[in-house]
Amino acid sequence: MKRFVEGEDRSQSTLFPEQLDDYVGEDNPVRVVDVFVDELDLGGIGFAGVDPRATGRPSYHPSILLKLYIYGYLNRVQSSRRLEREAGRNVEVMWLTGRLVPDHKTIANFRKDNGPAIRKVCAQFVGLCRQLNLFADASVAIDGSKFKAVNTRDKNFTRGKVKRRMEQIEESVDRYLHQLDSADRQEPSRARTMTTDRLNDKIAKLKDEMERLEHLEVQMLGIPGQQISLTDPDARSMATSGRGSGMVAYNVQSAVDTKHHLIVAHEVTNSGSDRSQLSAMAKQAKAAIETNKLEVVADRGYFKSEEILACDEANITVTLPKPHTSNSKAKGHFVKQDFRYVSEDDVYLCPAGEHLTRHAKTMERGLTLYRYWTSNCQNCKIKDKCTTGKERRVNRWEHEHVLEAVQQRLDENPQKMRQRRETVEHPFGTIKCWMGYTHFQMKTLKRVGTEMALHVLAYNIKRVINIIGIGPLMAAMKAG
Repeated sequence: MKRFVEGEDRSQSTLFPEQLDDYVGEDNPVRVVDVFVDELDLGGIGFAGVDPRATGRPSYHPSILLKLYIYGYLNRVQSSRRLEREAGRNVEVMWLTGRLVPDHKTIANFRKDNGPAIRKVCAQFVGLCRQLNLFADASVAIDGSKFKAVNTRDKNFTRGKVKRRMEQIEESVDRYLHQLDSADRQEPSRARTMTTDRLNDKIAKLKDEMERLEHLEVQMLGIPGQQISLTDPDARSMATSGRGSGMVAYNVQSAVDTKHHLIVAHEVTNSGSDRSQLSAMAKQAKAAIETNKLEVVADRGYFKSEEILACDEANITVTLPKPHTSNSKAKGHFVKQDFRYVSEDDVYLCPAGEHLTRHAKTMERGLTLYRYWTSNCQNCKIKDKCTTGKERRVNRWEHEHVLEAVQQRLDENPQKMRQRRETVEHPFGTIKCWMGYTHFQMKTLKRVGTEMALHVLAYNIKRVINIIGIGPLMAAMKAG
């Protein structure tokens, strides 16, 4: 009696199905890719090579290469060389491409040369999701995440890194010079000569390195952000939370639908901060959903008065916490939140019950601020809990009511922060898992944006398949 499941003999004759279509079931996601690309107006979107040339060697139709890439990103195969291998051995890919096996250079060049068109394809699928009424709630969560670039930290230079490295080189040169002096005091010998030569070589290399760093330092002065990356010129060193150091990366912004966790809009930036990204991402999401009013939730890293005002003017309701940047609480003093604004009288009511009236108007960082204070602070019994100066002054922005409305929404609905975390961190985690440890494979901001668009497209396709199923999705594609 056999105790193992045994396979067939390799020399055994088999009768495979005569058609490739028999290998691909009706519920196979590869059929979604096929229908989706076939229904696109590739020429109108901007793909090159839609119309064949009258002479020369025939080229691959853009639809074939686009299908190949979408399939690859759906199945965690992003490399052009791996896609070439899959085209020659994978039955699903054979079915999708008609058994065509493009060269890896042809595959890579298609992605490189059609970046804007690929990003439009990603936007087209978002439009399909809108037609399917998947964004009915008109609510998104916005967040940013750092994705590793093709650039090591050793080949990224900031002014701080260059300064520290130059100090290290100077210390090393001094140490080697001291060792040379010690060697010169020894009796002449072959070992002494070898030691001297070795030390002189090290000093010469360090001096060359110092000259290179000085040249980089001069270059930085004329570059925005004063940072240089040698492998990927657009990548930037960015701080990351939960780690002792940063990484050379891109900051990917995304707006994710709070109901179905679909990525409505995304943008790849090389800015390490999220502070100035709120209004741009919110407006992109609003345009993608095609709604008159949009609800947005974000974390405290996006809190910036001008950005919140821009959202309010665009009919976008924002909910996010305010970061605690004041030192008053650490000193044991009252914070601004302890002073209640009375709009009817245009005064602030302090914890002691005094009225702080408007006295001055100033400009700070382009913002119009009004200053409130009272002359009765000197006789206040709790002055030591409020200020060390003559009087406590409270600043009020001319659009402060917009920020107060944001805080009121957060106080009334504190679970919004949990909703944000549950919504936006899932897509980032999933895509990073698909990417693997190295994350991006391409260089420069433009090409990295193309790569991210393919990841977002693949993620959204998988999400919609899980939400409504393959059959209804294909029917919607053909109807649209």
